[in-house]
Amino acid sequence: MLHYQGLLYRALNPVYAREPLSGEGARRFGGRFNAKGTPALYTSAALTTAIKEANQVGHLQPTTVVAYKADINPLFDGSDRSALAEFDMTPELLAAADWRDRMLLDGIAPTQVFAQRLIGGGYAGLVIPSFVRGAEAHDRNVVLWKWGADLPEQLLLIDDEERLKR
Repeated sequence: MLHYQGLLYRALNPVYAREPLSGEGARRFGGRFNAKGTPALYTSAALTTAIKEANQVGHLQPTTVVAYKADINPLFDGSDRSALAEFDMTPELLAAADWRDRMLLDGIAPTQVFAQRLIGGGYAGLVIPSFVRGAEAHDRNVVLWKWGADLPEQLLLIDDEERLKR
Protein backbone atom coordinates (compact mmCIF):
# COMPACT_ATOMS: atom_id res chain seq x y z
CA MET A 1 0.00 0.00 0.00
CA LEU A 2 1.10 3.50 -0.78
CA HIS A 3 0.21 6.88 0.64
CA TYR A 4 0.59 9.77 -1.81
CA GLN A 5 1.10 13.32 -0.59
CA GLY A 6 2.00 16.03 -3.05
CA LEU A 7 0.96 17.55 -6.32
CA LEU A 8 -0.83 15.69 -9.08
CA TYR A 9 -1.48 16.97 -12.59
CA ARG A 10 -4.15 16.33 -15.14
CA ALA A 11 -4.29 17.41 -18.75
CA LEU A 12 -7.83 17.13 -19.98
CA ASN A 13 -10.00 17.84 -22.93
CA PRO A 14 -11.30 21.43 -22.63
CA VAL A 15 -14.84 20.01 -22.86
CA TYR A 16 -14.35 18.82 -19.25
CA ALA A 17 -12.32 21.82 -18.06
CA ARG A 18 -15.09 23.29 -15.91
CA GLU A 19 -15.43 20.01 -14.00
CA PRO A 20 -11.85 18.87 -13.33
CA LEU A 21 -12.97 16.74 -10.37
CA SER A 22 -15.87 14.93 -12.05
CA GLY A 23 -14.36 11.80 -13.60
CA GLU A 24 -17.32 11.96 -16.00
CA GLY A 25 -15.43 11.26 -19.22
CA ALA A 26 -13.90 8.11 -17.78
CA ARG A 27 -17.27 7.05 -16.36
CA ARG A 28 -18.99 7.47 -19.72
CA PHE A 29 -16.38 5.81 -21.92
CA GLY A 30 -14.33 3.58 -19.63
CA GLY A 31 -10.56 3.64 -19.37
CA ARG A 32 -7.68 1.24 -18.99
CA PHE A 33 -8.35 1.09 -15.23
CA ASN A 34 -12.09 1.74 -14.96
CA ALA A 35 -15.03 0.02 -16.59
CA LYS A 36 -17.83 2.09 -18.10
CA GLY A 37 -20.01 3.37 -15.29
CA THR A 38 -17.13 3.76 -12.83
CA PRO A 39 -15.83 7.32 -12.44
CA ALA A 40 -12.07 7.74 -12.39
CA LEU A 41 -9.52 10.53 -12.49
CA TYR A 42 -6.38 9.82 -14.46
CA THR A 43 -3.64 12.01 -13.03
CA SER A 44 0.14 12.15 -13.26
CA ALA A 45 2.86 12.86 -10.75
CA ALA A 46 4.62 15.17 -13.23
CA LEU A 47 3.27 17.85 -15.54
CA THR A 48 5.15 16.53 -18.56
CA THR A 49 3.68 13.06 -18.05
CA ALA A 50 0.15 14.50 -17.93
CA ILE A 51 0.73 16.31 -21.24
CA LYS A 52 2.06 13.12 -22.86
CA GLU A 53 -0.92 11.11 -21.60
CA ALA A 54 -3.52 13.58 -22.86
CA ASN A 55 -2.01 13.83 -26.34
CA GLN A 56 -1.16 10.26 -27.27
CA VAL A 57 -2.23 10.41 -30.90
CA GLY A 58 -0.85 12.79 -33.48
CA HIS A 59 -0.17 16.44 -32.77
CA LEU A 60 -0.77 18.41 -29.59
CA GLN A 61 -4.49 19.12 -29.27
CA PRO A 62 -6.16 21.84 -27.17
CA THR A 63 -5.62 20.79 -23.58
CA THR A 64 -6.51 22.24 -20.19
CA VAL A 65 -3.95 21.51 -17.47
CA VAL A 66 -4.89 21.48 -13.80
CA ALA A 67 -3.00 20.73 -10.62
CA TYR A 68 -4.23 19.23 -7.38
CA LYS A 69 -2.95 19.01 -3.81
CA ALA A 70 -3.30 15.34 -2.98
CA ASP A 71 -3.26 13.34 0.23
CA ILE A 72 -4.57 9.96 -0.87
CA ASN A 73 -4.49 6.68 1.02
CA PRO A 74 -4.46 3.75 0.36
CA LEU A 75 -3.09 3.38 -3.15
CA PHE A 76 -2.02 0.16 -4.80
CA ASP A 77 1.58 0.00 -6.02
CA GLY A 78 1.30 -1.10 -9.64
CA SER A 79 5.07 -1.53 -9.93
CA ASP A 80 5.22 -4.20 -7.19
CA ARG A 81 5.35 -7.53 -9.03
CA SER A 82 4.50 -9.61 -5.96
CA ALA A 83 1.51 -7.41 -5.09
CA LEU A 84 0.33 -7.63 -8.71
CA ALA A 85 0.65 -11.43 -8.61
CA GLU A 86 -1.76 -11.55 -5.66
CA PHE A 87 -4.37 -10.12 -8.05
CA ASP A 88 -3.38 -12.37 -11.00
CA MET A 89 -1.89 -9.36 -12.77
CA THR A 90 1.49 -8.76 -14.39
CA PRO A 91 3.30 -5.64 -15.61
CA GLU A 92 2.84 -6.93 -19.16
CA LEU A 93 -0.94 -7.20 -18.77
CA LEU A 94 -1.06 -3.72 -17.20
CA ALA A 95 0.73 -2.30 -20.24
CA ALA A 96 -1.18 -4.30 -22.89
CA ALA A 97 -2.10 -1.98 -25.73
CA ASP A 98 -5.18 -4.02 -26.67
CA TRP A 99 -7.25 -3.12 -23.59
CA ARG A 100 -9.78 -1.15 -25.71
CA ASP A 101 -10.23 -4.08 -28.09
CA ARG A 102 -10.71 -6.44 -25.13
CA MET A 103 -13.28 -4.06 -23.66
CA LEU A 104 -15.21 -4.02 -26.93
CA LEU A 105 -14.97 -7.77 -27.55
CA ASP A 106 -15.42 -9.07 -24.02
CA GLY A 107 -17.37 -6.19 -22.47
CA ILE A 108 -14.58 -5.57 -19.98
CA ALA A 109 -10.79 -5.52 -20.24
CA PRO A 110 -8.55 -7.53 -17.86
CA THR A 111 -7.16 -4.27 -16.45
CA GLN A 112 -10.71 -3.12 -15.69
CA VAL A 113 -11.43 -6.39 -13.85
CA PHE A 114 -8.20 -5.83 -11.91
CA ALA A 115 -9.35 -2.29 -11.03
CA GLN A 116 -12.72 -3.57 -9.85
CA ARG A 117 -10.96 -6.00 -7.53
CA LEU A 118 -8.80 -3.19 -6.13
CA ILE A 119 -11.84 -0.98 -5.60
CA GLY A 120 -13.57 -3.86 -3.82
CA GLY A 121 -10.45 -4.24 -1.68
CA GLY A 122 -10.77 -0.66 -0.44
CA TYR A 123 -8.10 1.02 -2.55
CA ALA A 124 -8.66 4.67 -3.45
CA GLY A 125 -6.49 4.31 -6.52
CA LEU A 126 -3.49 2.89 -8.28
CA VAL A 127 0.03 4.20 -8.89
CA ILE A 128 1.41 2.89 -12.17
CA PRO A 129 4.15 3.59 -14.66
CA SER A 130 3.06 5.56 -17.71
CA PHE A 131 2.53 3.35 -20.73
CA VAL A 132 2.33 6.19 -23.24
CA ARG A 133 4.78 6.19 -26.15
CA GLY A 134 7.89 8.12 -25.15
CA ALA A 135 7.36 7.57 -21.43
CA GLU A 136 10.50 7.42 -19.35
CA ALA A 137 11.16 5.16 -16.37
CA HIS A 138 10.30 7.93 -13.89
CA ASP A 139 6.91 8.79 -15.47
CA ARG A 140 4.16 7.79 -13.04
CA ASN A 141 0.39 8.05 -13.16
CA VAL A 142 -2.08 7.93 -10.31
CA VAL A 143 -5.53 6.64 -11.22
CA LEU A 144 -8.13 7.53 -8.60
CA TRP A 145 -11.49 5.87 -7.96
CA LYS A 146 -12.16 7.63 -4.67
CA TRP A 147 -11.44 11.30 -4.07
CA GLY A 148 -12.95 14.28 -2.34
CA ALA A 149 -12.31 17.20 -0.04
CA ASP A 150 -11.63 15.07 3.04
CA LEU A 151 -8.95 12.64 4.19
CA PRO A 152 -8.01 9.90 3.54
CA GLU A 153 -8.86 10.54 -0.14
CA GLN A 154 -8.23 14.28 -0.26
CA LEU A 155 -7.82 15.86 -3.67
CA LEU A 156 -8.02 19.64 -3.82
CA LEU A 157 -8.04 21.54 -7.09
CA ILE A 158 -5.51 24.37 -7.18
CA ASP A 159 -7.44 27.31 -8.60
CA ASP A 160 -6.68 30.19 -6.24
CA GLU A 161 -7.87 32.79 -8.75
CA GLU A 162 -10.99 30.78 -9.63
CA ARG A 163 -10.10 30.82 -13.30
CA LEU A 164 -12.21 27.76 -14.07
CA LYS A 165 -15.35 29.44 -12.70
CA ARG A 166 -15.16 32.32 -15.21
